[in-house]
Amino acid sequence: MRTILLCSVFILSIASLPVLSSCKKSGSGDGNARLQVYLTDDPGDYEAVYIDVKDVQINVTGGTNDEWQSLQGVKPTVYDVMKLVNDDDTLLADSYIPSGKIHQLRLVLGSENYVKIQGTNELIKLETPSAQQSGLKLNIQQDVQEGILYTITLDFDVAKSIVKTGNNKYILKPTIRTILNAVGGTIRGIVMPKSFQSAVYAVQGVDTIASTFTDTDGGYMLRGLPVGTYGVFYKPSDVTYKDSLRTGVSVTFNTVTTVDTTFLHQ
Repeated sequence: MRTILLCSVFILSIASLPVLSSCKKSGSGDGNARLQVYLTDDPGDYEAVYIDVKDVQINVTGGTNDEWQSLQGVKPTVYDVMKLVNDDDTLLADSYIPSGKIHQLRLVLGSENYVKIQGTNELIKLETPSAQQSGLKLNIQQDVQEGILYTITLDFDVAKSIVKTGNNKYILKPTIRTILNAVGGTIRGIVMPKSFQSAVYAVQGVDTIASTFTDTDGGYMLRGLPVGTYGVFYKPSDVTYKDSLRTGVSVTFNTVTTVDTTFLHQ
């Protein structure tokens, strides 16, 4: 009786969550990894340092400039990197990328780069060497696996990145350390029928850890899950079909766990 009661409470809590009518493709075999790029900072002796970010690009083959591609979701803006200290960071891009090997990342900067000296209100223009105006190239040289969520943290070293010249000018020569990490593991599978969209939730107890939606082929991926054991709850948008719950799905680090096809019933 206690098990039935807990299951009922869980289903009621999930039922209150919204079901969207559309979503980004996240199917079971799309060939892509997911990449999130964050910017953080090692502190320096300045009041503020404003960096004008225009684009974030990756090179997935290590070849010519024609093989550079801009990441989706980049919002060009000016960041005060002095606010990104003590493990604070900001999301620059969140994009699906081809699985394989990331060779380089390029941070494309605009011209609105300034430094503010401690105890003053003056903004001093940061001059950017011509060699960096086409973009600062950062070596990655790491493989990325289909279905896994990765993060790249760009650790901006302010103290080394700003050079004061003898004529009281300031030059921006970015020194950035890159850190690529896989985030947890992934659950993927297929839901049938595929003629309508279903919401899919990774749950532990009554807590929803992650959620997604099926694509036009009925496929889904739940990425970035901490290692552990999950239930996978399916909520069809067609109300003539019943909700479904699978239990005991194990997630391991940097691994895609494939769940057998789930067939929903009326």
